[in-house]
Amino acid sequence: MPDTQLCLEALSALSGCNVESTSGPSLLTPQDFVNIVALKQFYKQEGFQELEYPSLGTLSLQDLDDKDMYSSPLALTEGPGPEESLRPTVKINPQDFFHPQYDYDFTNIKDGDTKFMRGDELYIRPCGWNRAALRVVQKYDDGDCWLGTGKDSWPVSYNGHSMDGSLGIILTRGGNPADEPGFLEVAANSLLTEETKGRGVYSTPDIKTAEKYCKKFKSKVDGKTYKVVLQNRINPKKRVKCQREDIWLVYVPEGSNDVKTRAIVQESVRPYGLLLKKV
Repeated sequence: MPDTQLCLEALSALSGCNVESTSGPSLLTPQDFVNIVALKQFYKQEGFQELEYPSLGTLSLQDLDDKDMYSSPLALTEGPGPEESLRPTVKINPQDFFHPQYDYDFTNIKDGDTKFMRGDELYIRPCGWNRAALRVVQKYDDGDCWLGTGKDSWPVSYNGHSMDGSLGIILTRGGNPADEPGFLEVAANSLLTEETKGRGVYSTPDIKTAEKYCKKFKSKVDGKTYKVVLQNRINPKKRVKCQREDIWLVYVPEGSNDVKTRAIVQESVRPYGLLLKKV
C-alpha cells in the first residue's frame, strides 16, 4: 500500500478537508468521499459557494487546492495557510477505510492491446498509477456483485475532480466552440431538452481523460508532487453516455433538493480505489 500519510494527504486534496488518522471509528466512509467530490463539482457548476454535508457542516466550494492544479508556488509551500486551517478536520481509521489486500501497483504496467471488461464496458486499467484499495466489500445492501468482473458488475469510471458542468453542453451534444455558428446552434438546441443539458455529475471510463482534470498536491511526506484520482464503479442504469465516448454523466433532475441529489450520487457511483501518480 502507498504510504498511509500520503493517502490521507490525497484524501485531503480531493475533499477540501483536513483528513487525519485515528484509532477510533472513521467519521466518513469511502462512499462519503466520492459523494463530497461529486457534489462539490455539481454545486459549483450550479453557482453555489458552499456545500452542506452531514457530519461535516459547511464546505467551501472555493477550494484552496484548486490552485494546486496549476502548480502555484504559493499553494505548494510547506505548512498550512490561514485558509487551510479553516477547513473541517476529518478523522478516519486506516484499518477500516483501506483494504490493502486489493491494492495494485500499476506504475510499471503496460496493457498494450490487451482488453479487460467490467460489465459490458471496456475497462481501461489505470496503468502508470498506484492504487490504494478502499474497504467497500460487504458495505452495500445489494451485495458485492457490482464490484465483480462478470456481466453483472458495474463499469469502471474515474473521477478527475474538476470534471463539471463546464463540459456539459459541448460534451453531451457534441458541439465544438470552433465550429461557429454551428456550435451556438447546438448549444441553444440542447437547452430545449432537459436531459441533455449536462446537469449532473461527470466521470470518465478513460484514466487519461481523468488525468487531465485531476487534483495535484505536494506531499509533506516526501516533498514530491502527486496526482490523485478516484477509481469508481458506475451504475449502468443511472449513467448517460455523452457524445464523446470518454465522458459519462449521472443526470440530476431540475428541482432535486440536497437530500435527493446526494441519494442520486450515492446510488450511482461507488468508489473502490484511490489512485496516486508521482508528477
